[in-house]
Amino acid sequence: MTLPIFTPSEDPGPSFFGLLQKVTPNQKPLERIGEGNSVTHGTTIVAIRYEGGVLMAGDRRATSGNLISHRTMEKVFPADAFSGVGISGAAGPAMEMVRLFQLQLEHYEKVEGSPLSLDGKANQLSLMLKGNLPSAMQGLGVIPIFAGYEEKTGQGRLFQFDITGGRYEEKDFVATGSGSLHASTVVKLRHSVSLELGEAISISLEALLEASEEDSATGGPDILRGIFPVVAKIDSDGFERIPDGDLADRTESIIQSMSQRSGS
Repeated sequence: MTLPIFTPSEDPGPSFFGLLQKVTPNQKPLERIGEGNSVTHGTTIVAIRYEGGVLMAGDRRATSGNLISHRTMEKVFPADAFSGVGISGAAGPAMEMVRLFQLQLEHYEKVEGSPLSLDGKANQLSLMLKGNLPSAMQGLGVIPIFAGYEEKTGQGRLFQFDITGGRYEEKDFVATGSGSLHASTVVKLRHSVSLELGEAISISLEALLEASEEDSATGGPDILRGIFPVVAKIDSDGFERIPDGDLADRTESIIQSMSQRSGS
């Protein structure tokens, strides 16, 4: 079999789907998974470094196209005792990836007798994303955030990824998902090098609240229904979720402050 040769006007370029349509013109056109189907997606995740640790927060809304499919989806999970992972993108593959990631980290620790380093954990997640690339090209992309506490430095570390498996360490904060632009803007304006845990919690809640005002796929704190983001801290005590009662009090305070600023 020889490679097909095209004239410049007919060349499909780097598109693999375009190439298939050129060499098999009588076949049914290829469609991305999710076009005409209801695929559940989850957004938005933020992670913030504070003095002595790192905080992760995720909204609870999941969407299928223009519909809200779930209001209480959880998107922030412990990876092991001292690290966590937050997910955005196609919900099914994302949750499966989290479960497999948790299992691999636990298996390594049991076999080797010591946990994998934070860099090793981030690399493992990067390989999993690379393996999911074919599905991502069909519309089932997963974009996680990974964060953990490093005993050697006594500080938290943040890692951002792309669908190809690219791994990028961030210094102070990171956000992903459809509301990430608005959420990260809030965090950028509020963050400081001496940030404490309480301040980080309030900033994450405000970031998700502001993102929900601009992005329909992001669900902010819902006092009426008692639904609040999943917020967890990772420090020398390990991964620990912040109670909803604390989040409710902080949310009410943030809303009052925002109302005063707007003069309403």
